[in-house]
Amino acid sequence: MPAVLEIEGLRKTYKSRRRGTRNALDGFDMRVEAGQVHGFLGPNGSGKTTTLRTLLGLIRPNGGRMALLGHEVPAALPTVAGQVGAIVESPQFFPHFSARDTLSLLAGAGDVPATRIDEVLELVGLRDRAGERVKTYSLGMKQRLAVASALLKNPKLLILDEPANGLDPGGIREMRTLMRNLAESGMTVVLSSHILGEIQLICDSVTIISLGRRVAFGPVEQVLAQHSSGAVRVRLEAVTDLPVATEALTGAEIRVTGHPDHLMLTGVDKPATVTRLLAERGLYVSELAPVAVDLESVFLELTATAPVPGQHRQVDQSATVGGAGQPGATGGGWGA
Repeated sequence: MPAVLEIEGLRKTYKSRRRGTRNALDGFDMRVEAGQVHGFLGPNGSGKTTTLRTLLGLIRPNGGRMALLGHEVPAALPTVAGQVGAIVESPQFFPHFSARDTLSLLAGAGDVPATRIDEVLELVGLRDRAGERVKTYSLGMKQRLAVASALLKNPKLLILDEPANGLDPGGIREMRTLMRNLAESGMTVVLSSHILGEIQLICDSVTIISLGRRVAFGPVEQVLAQHSSGAVRVRLEAVTDLPVATEALTGAEIRVTGHPDHLMLTGVDKPATVTRLLAERGLYVSELAPVAVDLESVFLELTATAPVPGQHRQVDQSATVGGAGQPGATGGGWGA
């Protein structure tokens, strides 16, 4: 499938007298194919937000190549801006404006038909409260408004940084459904989130970044499979039989880790071998189950590297939700 987002060897270096030189991005690579929901994951300070802001022309890189929708950026940003919607970091809207007023301003600045305003308000579940002032909105409602602003131009590529921030469980589920529906309609969604269970449910593929470098990439199932330990958990009817079971399994060159009420096995090719070995000793299995790996455990494993001294995220406060120079909101967003 064609790539709608490509990053190769991206580098961004910050220099200061107090901290010296640090590499926020150190040869970072990323690729997102059309029609996917792609999860972009990384701990705080990993370079995730720096990557998004660099991609959108808000930060100048020190090296590397970037492309959006087949066009090299930042040179081609004026060409692709109308086809990309993005919200990066928490947006700040004019508090005395209503949601409808905010979107009307953005629509007028971007030559978007007024009919699109009600469409996006309906998509994010704000149509019934569109006339209320933004200052009365909860954090979750402001996040919905931010997503609505990014959807105004019906973009081909939607980039969202923590869109579920502030949402309750019902709102998170609605956001998940929205992202999937957008992808099924042909839109490509790049989604950054710390809610890893949601990423595992919603995303087709993921990129994980740590200390400015890519540490994992590919379909979610493939990433999980690559980091699966292949461990098997065994419980016996009698806990007192665990030492005998350990002896029998170790003798068959199966690696055994003992726990108070079960055993963890690695190096098991066929689970039936375990039951046979134990049955030969008169031991009866009450549970024999593979230990499934999830995205959270893989993420923690891959990003467990100790932080480099002085490796702090530098925040650029110059972005606007409606794009540079557009009215409607201030804070971290682009391309509405």
